[in-house]
Amino acid sequence: MNLEHIVREPLVKSENPPLLILLHGYGSNKEDLFSFAEELPKELLIISAQAPIEMGYGGYAWYAINFDNVNGKFSDLKQAKESIDKIAIFIDDVKTKYNTNPNKTFLLGFSQGAILSYSLSLFYPNKVNHVIALSGYINVDLLPDNIPTNIKTDYYISHGIVDQVLPIDWARKSKPFLDSLNLESVYSEYKVGHGVAPQNFYSFKSWIEDRL
Repeated sequence: MNLEHIVREPLVKSENPPLLILLHGYGSNKEDLFSFAEELPKELLIISAQAPIEMGYGGYAWYAINFDNVNGKFSDLKQAKESIDKIAIFIDDVKTKYNTNPNKTFLLGFSQGAILSYSLSLFYPNKVNHVIALSGYINVDLLPDNIPTNIKTDYYISHGIVDQVLPIDWARKSKPFLDSLNLESVYSEYKVGHGVAPQNFYSFKSWIEDRL
């Protein structure tokens, strides 16, 4: 498979296990979100993927974030799209290798991982059935020119009210955008910064359980 990763096999075996893929944020690694795994439903096959761009000191990125005097902070959209394509291939490989349930593929992303989760779900219709987007936003520069109308994916969105990294205002645009595409989503805010509060964890855990 084309991305480094770690795996938690289902603790309750089934012929076609539901699949949860985890995508970490900028400067983190595959270990980061994997700490959620032991608390999540036992029937899930959980795979935490590692971004391909090495940053040093154990940190990785899905795409570069650059700073200059003209544009301020900007994302390398070419690298981002390459990562989306790599993740799409990775998901296909995992589905084949583990014979997962084709109707129960969950994609959970944090920050940069959440941004890519949104984009992937719109570039590759119905490759994933459910998206959990934590502390991210929809980057409109990273979407197909024509978003397909046959998408059935639904979305769990959450964000910290005092997030200093990705402003809450960016996240607040996500649900109206998805509504405009007639896509189902739930949106919640928590009194935290750029992170996941315990009640936030239990909220998305129960959202996942309802879809298993």
